[in-house]
Amino acid sequence: MNDLLSLIPHHGYLLLAVVCFAEAVGLPLPAALAILTAGAVAAYGGLHFYLVFGIALLAMISGDVLLYFMGRVSGWAMLGFLCRLSANPETCILRSAEYFYRRGKQTLLFAKFIPGINAMSPPLAGSMKMRLGDFLQFDSLGVALYVGAYSVAGYVFSDGLRAITRGLRSAGFAAEVIFGIGLAAYVVYRIWVYRKYRLLDVIPRIQAEELARRLTSDAARNLLIADVRSHGYYDADSERIAGSIRIEPNNLIEEVKNLPKDREIYLYCT
Repeated sequence: MNDLLSLIPHHGYLLLAVVCFAEAVGLPLPAALAILTAGAVAAYGGLHFYLVFGIALLAMISGDVLLYFMGRVSGWAMLGFLCRLSANPETCILRSAEYFYRRGKQTLLFAKFIPGINAMSPPLAGSMKMRLGDFLQFDSLGVALYVGAYSVAGYVFSDGLRAITRGLRSAGFAAEVIFGIGLAAYVVYRIWVYRKYRLLDVIPRIQAEELARRLTSDAARNLLIADVRSHGYYDADSERIAGSIRIEPNNLIEEVKNLPKDREIYLYCT
């Protein structure tokens, strides 16, 4: 944090653009802190406030548009790649899809403020074939709210940020030690969470060949196959496994009420 606070005034707009673009494409860089600091520097005349707002806005929209097209081209593969860094990739994808299912395009208006959803929303919108014009409209408004909130806060509370910066510099080595301990604790925590979810094999799986064999056996009458592809990938006119039923994964509470209790149920998704 201390390094970023000191770098923004010296490298200004270029560093701001790089950090904002990097966070937009999913890299773990603190765009909010960079925008907040740039707003504070603008209050003292080191940067122009409108340029801070405009550069941060364009950088984040550029990153979002890049992910939008990558999601449009690669579909689920792009979402899987981004969620692979998550402790539970399937929850990562379903959580993001649930926001779109419930709120649609309006998700883009507040996605930047929600960790995990911010990087997932643009490729998810692309994979769900949202029109580019609609995406740009809602995404631009969402980014403007995000950049505006932090830049204005930095500008208004610039005196407080300057005091924090001065305090960090005077603390020097102590601040670096505290930051190092905090970073190490965070890394250990993430490793623990990752191992915890990997060790809990909560989703039994079956090979397609094995299920096909069971469908041709006498046990077929006791089997039920359900298509649980999320609505962005599901097409009512597309082919499904013969005899399968359709279940909307974002409406499971209602869907499970109609499922039989005396049959083995097999699910397939994208």
